[in-house]
Amino acid sequence: MNIDPSTTKYLIQARLEAEGIVEKPDVVGAVFGQTEGLLGEELDLRDLQKSGRIGRIEVDVQSKKGRSEGTILIPSSLDQVETSILAAALETIDRVGPCKATIKVDKVEDTRVTKRNKIIERARSLLSSMVEESKTSGSDLLDEVRQSVQVSEIVSFGAERLPAGPNVADSDAIIIVEGRQDVLNLLRSGIKNAIAVEGTNVPKTIQELSKERALTAFVDGDRGGDLILKELLQVAEVDFIARAPRGKEVEELTQKQIMKCLRNKIPADQYVEMYGLSGQVYKAESEFPEPKPASGPQPRAEPRPEFRPEPREPREPREERPLVPLAPTTKVLNPKLEKYRDILLQLGGSSTARLLDEGDGVVTEVPVRELVDTLKNAKQTRAVVFDGIITQRILDIASEMNMHSIVGTKMGTITKQPAGVEVWTRSDLAP
Repeated sequence: MNIDPSTTKYLIQARLEAEGIVEKPDVVGAVFGQTEGLLGEELDLRDLQKSGRIGRIEVDVQSKKGRSEGTILIPSSLDQVETSILAAALETIDRVGPCKATIKVDKVEDTRVTKRNKIIERARSLLSSMVEESKTSGSDLLDEVRQSVQVSEIVSFGAERLPAGPNVADSDAIIIVEGRQDVLNLLRSGIKNAIAVEGTNVPKTIQELSKERALTAFVDGDRGGDLILKELLQVAEVDFIARAPRGKEVEELTQKQIMKCLRNKIPADQYVEMYGLSGQVYKAESEFPEPKPASGPQPRAEPRPEFRPEPREPREPREERPLVPLAPTTKVLNPKLEKYRDILLQLGGSSTARLLDEGDGVVTEVPVRELVDTLKNAKQTRAVVFDGIITQRILDIASEMNMHSIVGTKMGTITKQPAGVEVWTRSDLAP
């Protein structure tokens, strides 16, 4: 039923029963006719309806088996007292048309209360929806904006259109990761010089980049990471190696974990020595070849310091002896070098390093993988003996810390020999 909302404060709901067949005009006529003059001029229904204080009377009547039943709805904008009087007056109607009838008022409903309850329910629903949306949007707003910018920053690099950060084309150092998600995770951490190999088959673009840039391999801490790393070492010039924690992937790491892994990267030649991968490493044509057994003296890649040992004399019977036991009578060394030789023998195969003070006393002993970070803060250290490869990075730090001697198993690729730092390898101290 259509009720005019502008005239409705209360709604009179009544039930009609008539002993005969009646229709809607009969009911409306009975309501107006039998209440006329009953309530006085102030509550005359015709005048109230003309002034809009009483709305349109709605009647729904149904006839069955010679009887009629229905409902009567009268909207009212009168006050509570006047509306109650009008409702009570309806029950005085005893005939509708030619039929005897009774009208019973079921209730007088305050429509404002009904509307208020609907408003409360709807407001509660809207508020719940707002709160739920605000939780999501508020907590994820920064991440969503940052991620949208980072996704827009990712580019395709090289002929293979590899996923890469925007700085790969111009950066002197690049980071090699496994896939697109790894590049995106590094972008979220602010690292824009990463490029993905997209599988274990290393693209030609990566191989060419490794010849011109400083390349860091950042691989997952699982078997897939091992396979990609072996492939990279065989076909590209890898300078540094960083790994995710065991069992984790680069795309899962937080910003703090990513930064920690990259800070703890180790030189590739040192990694190869530590894990026995020397036979699987790519060698560029410009690099010095591995030493080969020969009777003559071997060329060195850098100038030797003043304590370089004397050339060996030809010795027929002694050349068949193994080189591992260092007999004190086979080569004349000063006491300092003899001590370095003894320490190097003690450390053989342990991948550890000993830091010595000015008097060659042991300051501390650390794993080789922690040597670079330890040297940066080793103010009392003047010499280092370690079971590993001497790299350019270690020599540079030794020069900065005013150290006088570095002793290792063999030399890596050295481009600049720092002045004032003596460098010794196992072959220099062997008999």
